[in-house]
Amino acid sequence: MSDTNQAPKSADATREDAALLPPVDVVEDAGGITLYADLPGVPKDRLSLHVEADVLTIDGEVVLDAPEGMELTHTEVGLPRYRRQFTLSKELDAGKVKASFEHGVLTLRIPKAEHAQPRRIEVQVV
Repeated sequence: MSDTNQAPKSADATREDAALLPPVDVVEDAGGITLYADLPGVPKDRLSLHVEADVLTIDGEVVLDAPEGMELTHTEVGLPRYRRQFTLSKELDAGKVKASFEHGVLTLRIPKAEHAQPRRIEVQVV
């Protein structure tokens, strides 16, 4: 798996296209990988995950609610969304991705494909 995010191609990149890169931890074990992405301020209904061909895309829109009768005058989060893309290796089974989202942390489990799973070969004595 590799990170496919790139810097904007030109200085004219619109603010709508700009996005924060969420910090992501990737842990691999014999059965696959687990991805942990921090997405503070993103509610579940504004989170989108897509796998197309071998590219996994994480999109999330930040929602900052001000108390009723007040308006935000300063925010530390200058961009309204997160976006991150990864190219999945052929060893991973993109059709079996499982996702959960709790307390602003997205957890994705991507198992290894059947052909990439470790297996034991029995030796027969003749």
